Parts: sequence; C-alpha cells; structure tokens
Amino acid sequence: MSAKVFKTIEEQIDILKSKGLIVEDYDKAKEILLRENYFFLNGYRSPFLVTGSKRFVDGATFEELYALFTFDRYFRNIIFKNILIVENNYKSIYSYVMSRKYGYKEKDYLNPNNFVKGKEKNRQINDLIRKVKRQIRINGYQHEATSHYINNYGYIPLWVGVKVLSFGLMSEMYTVLKDEDKDEIASYYNLSGDELSDYLSILSNYRNLCAHEDIVFNHETQKGIDETRFHNLLNIPKVDDEYIYGVHDIFALIIILKQVLTFTDFKMMMNEIDYEIDWLSSKLRSISVQKVLYRMGFPDNYKQISYLE
Repeated sequence: MSAKVFKTIEEQIDILKSKGLIVEDYDKAKEILLRENYFFLNGYRSPFLVTGSKRFVDGATFEELYALFTFDRYFRNIIFKNILIVENNYKSIYSYVMSRKYGYKEKDYLNPNNFVKGKEKNRQINDLIRKVKRQIRINGYQHEATSHYINNYGYIPLWVGVKVLSFGLMSEMYTVLKDEDKDEIASYYNLSGDELSDYLSILSNYRNLCAHEDIVFNHETQKGIDETRFHNLLNIPKVDDEYIYGVHDIFALIIILKQVLTFTDFKMMMNEIDYEIDWLSSKLRSISVQKVLYRMGFPDNYKQISYLE
C-alpha cells in the first residue's frame, strides 16, 4: 500500500474532479476544504458514488457533497442536545432512586453491597467505584455546586455528584445494579431493565460520536435494539424475519429517543430534523434525498412516529 503524502488544496480539488465531481465555484471549494478538511468532507462521498465504483454519479457537485456534510453537522447537533436531555434525566432518576434507598454520602451510595452479587462482577464493580471516586475527585472542584459541597460539607451527595460523572460511566453503573433497582429506574420510562440497559449503551455511543463530530447520519451500531411497538405501528418491512430499518441504524436511535424523551421534546426534535431534511432536499440534484434517508434507516412514513403514543 502506497504511503499517503501531503496534497495541496488545489491537488485535492483535482483528485475530486478526476473522479467525476463537478466543482462549480473553485474559490469557494478551496475555502471550504481549508476550513473543513478534505479527509472529513470526503467521508460523505458514498451516497454520490456509482455503485461498486469510486467515481461520482453523473452531475454530482462539490456543493452537494458539502450540503450533505453541513446537513450532518446540523443533524448531529440536534441529536446531541437531545441526548444531553436524556443524560440529565437519567442521572436525576438514578441519583434519586439510589440515594433514597442507600443514602446520600459517598460511603453509602458507593458501597459495593449495593450492587449485584457474583464473583464475575466483583472486579467490574470495584473498578467502576474507583472510576466514580476518581472523576468526582478530579472534576469536583471544576463545578460550583460540587466544590460547594466539598468545601462546606466534606462530601458530595449523589444528586450533585452526577454532574461531574460521564454518561458512559453512569451507563455502565446501571449494568451492575440489582435487578430491582434497574427495574425501578427503567419504570420511569415504561421500559424493562434490559431495554434501558441496551438503550443507555447505544445513547452513550452516539453521544461520543456527536461530541467528536464524527459522521452520524449513516452510523450503524454493533448492538441493535429489539422489536418495539413502533416497528409494528410504522409497518417497517422485514427481510428474513428481520426489520430492515430501526435496528442498528440512526432510526433505531430515533425509536430510543421516542421512548425516553417527553412527547413535547421528541416532537420538537423531529420538527428540527424535518427542517434540515427539507433543506438538504433543496440542495441535492444528482441524487434524491430518499437515498440519504435510506442510509439513515428512515422509512418513508418516518414522520408518523412523532404522533404515535
């Protein structure tokens, strides 16, 4: 494999043009490539490529490629802010349930006896407790609320401490809770403990993607979600008894958010997504916006999910 060498902006444009991409505004393309990075922008080329080829479809333009890049940025920001809402809600419910049952000081709510029993879990539990204590210790003085409790009380109650704990760590903590505690937390979302465990893992994965500005619109997770009533209500088609949408794709995340956001928050999120899809549709010429929606796993009737109970 030949080594990758530095290419000037002009050379980058020549590479794109050699593959059939039309550059209508050369100076604007140079500005965009310098600001946004050729490597990241080129990551959005797949919907514009001829099937099984590295060449762009007839009529594909740099402006369309950049429109998809921009769409994903706005879409990612919408997803990110709603995952943050879920994160805050989950941390609030988790801290309420665990503090009420086990106590509000670190020695109480981080007692290993609060968690599931089993030799295979002991190491994971002890490791998680160490990580929680470390994050509280390192991040505690960086936030006014936590530093206030440290300075005035000498401890941080869980409902304050969750402010400085990562969503990934809080999601993993859920996996080692006793079944009755899992079920109580999950009940606030009308979910089972196993469902919420899977959902938290997927939400944490997407949160990290969003935070690092990775490609989101066509991301597929390793872990899929099980069938929900929304798969049935939307009549999502199956192949070999498996749903073709809403399992590993971004629409699976939409189904998760439908179940963990309030009706109002979810409706507002979908309105924002619809606006961005309409904007992208107005920018595309060589391909249909349906091709992008297919890669997102959005069924033709995806808008109906906003109105389902």
